[in-house]
Amino acid sequence: MLEILYRDEQLVAIHKPAGLLVHRSDIDRHETRFAVQLLRDQLGHRVQPVHRLDKGTSGVLLFAFDRDTASVIGQQFERNEVAKTYLAVVRGWPPASGLIDHALTRQYDDYGKLRTEAAQESLPATTAFRTLATIELPEPVDRYPTARYALVALTPHTGRQHQLRRHMKHIAHPIIGDATHGKGRHNRFFQERFGCHRLLLACTELRLRHPATGENLIISAPLEGDFAALLTRFDWSLAATDCG
Repeated sequence: MLEILYRDEQLVAIHKPAGLLVHRSDIDRHETRFAVQLLRDQLGHRVQPVHRLDKGTSGVLLFAFDRDTASVIGQQFERNEVAKTYLAVVRGWPPASGLIDHALTRQYDDYGKLRTEAAQESLPATTAFRTLATIELPEPVDRYPTARYALVALTPHTGRQHQLRRHMKHIAHPIIGDATHGKGRHNRFFQERFGCHRLLLACTELRLRHPATGENLIISAPLEGDFAALLTRFDWSLAATDCG
């Protein structure tokens, strides 16, 4: 059963677990489980996702029950009026805060197929970040005698494809567990030492205007078990509450 975070007559939000696709994609043709279908079966009602989360990302995933609502919320996302907060564990110690302003190309279309023409076009992309906590482990994971990691809060101001993962790589602080944009040595270290086999990125909060009432709506999601357990082990649980 999917965890329901919020539900009314227009909207429903779930806590999407890491490893679950939002909908069918050519990128993962072997997958047979999708959030859209699972939620439809669970509620006995058609739903439409109004935004996306990568397969490896967990957290708040919002759906509409009808096309009109989906359109209104979709326009809020397109105008970057929805405030999104993510937590991530990254390699190294980033600055205390900053703004990543780095244009990104659109890599795939909605069906997971590479668009060679669009891939050449760079689109504006910005992400704000804050470093919430750091740790230095006495482990020679890479070329240094110790290994440094940090917990960061990320707020994307645009919605480009894989924006957070690509932006963190751009500033040389890739997200742990990112097989595409991260570093294998650090990913394997977290798998072997901490039993953490997922992308350490989670959408912990959405803030938007309710499409029917116009009131501010805040939907939050706790971290999943293995992510939460890692923060407890690093003594970062309290710091994670300061991500807003």
